[in-house]
Order: sequence, then C-alpha cells, then structure tokens
Amino acid sequence: MLSREGNATLMGAVTTFLYREARLQDEHQYEAWEKLWTDDGVYWVPANGADIDPERQMSIIYDNRSRIALRVRQLMTGKHFTQTPQSNLRRLVSNIELMDEQAGGDLAVASNSLIFESSLRDDTLWAARNEYRLRHVDGELRMAYKKVVLVNNDKAIYTLSFLV
Repeated sequence: MLSREGNATLMGAVTTFLYREARLQDEHQYEAWEKLWTDDGVYWVPANGADIDPERQMSIIYDNRSRIALRVRQLMTGKHFTQTPQSNLRRLVSNIELMDEQAGGDLAVASNSLIFESSLRDDTLWAARNEYRLRHVDGELRMAYKKVVLVNNDKAIYTLSFLV
C-alpha cells in the first residue's frame, strides 16, 4: 500500500502521462505517441458495448503492438483522404483514477475524455471512458493496454482519426 505522499506522487506522474498522450494525439505527433507503448501493448476500442469479447465479436479497433505501428506508418504516408486536411482535435481528460496495482507491477488507471474534432465534414464531440494498464519501463510510464469505450460505440463512426 502506498503512503499518501507516494500515492500523490504516482497520481501526478499518471496525470502528466495522460495529458501528454492526449496532446500528442491532438497534435498528430503519431511517432511520439507510438513510443508511449510497451512492446506487448494492446489498443482496444470496443463496438456495441463495453464488455464484449474482442476475440469473438467485432471491435472498432483491436490492435496488438505491431498493428499499432502499422496504423501509425499508414497515417504518416499522408494518404488517409478522410484526413486531408487533418482534423483539428482537442481532448479534455478528467476523472483520473488509480484503480490498483496488478501482478507484474502494471498500474490500472481509468479516466474520462471528451474529444472535439473539427474537420471539413463537420464538428463532432466524442465522449469516452478510457482504461489503461501503465508500466514503468526504463524509469518512464508506458501503455501496456488502452481500452477506449466510446459512449456512442453503437453508432456509425465515419473516421477514426481522433483515435489514432
């Protein structure tokens, strides 16, 4: 069990990490965002609910680490026509919670986010609950797991640019 001071220090580090991740996504700094992942990272955006089985049911995104790298390389080509020009994005991150420390030292963290996307098509708000497993790697926090549960994940999504 962490002391109150240790918990405050950890909360500060986690908050700083989540804010940085949001900024990198908003600024389309995909290569820097990719470096936030561990080698065994999993990025999951469920469809049609929060508690589906991604191995048996369709997801919006269900990427392992190599697929995350491929997604970033594709974005860097500039050939994503839904992103010509790139959307303007801003994320608000709130309700950050330290859930628990798991076996192996991973830290379970959750937060809410509200994403504003402005594109040629329209302005869109996306709301989500994010679940993370963060891990210290070489003295820095990294994402071993990220699950983004969109409030409206049961509706058509016309672009995934806001998710990277």
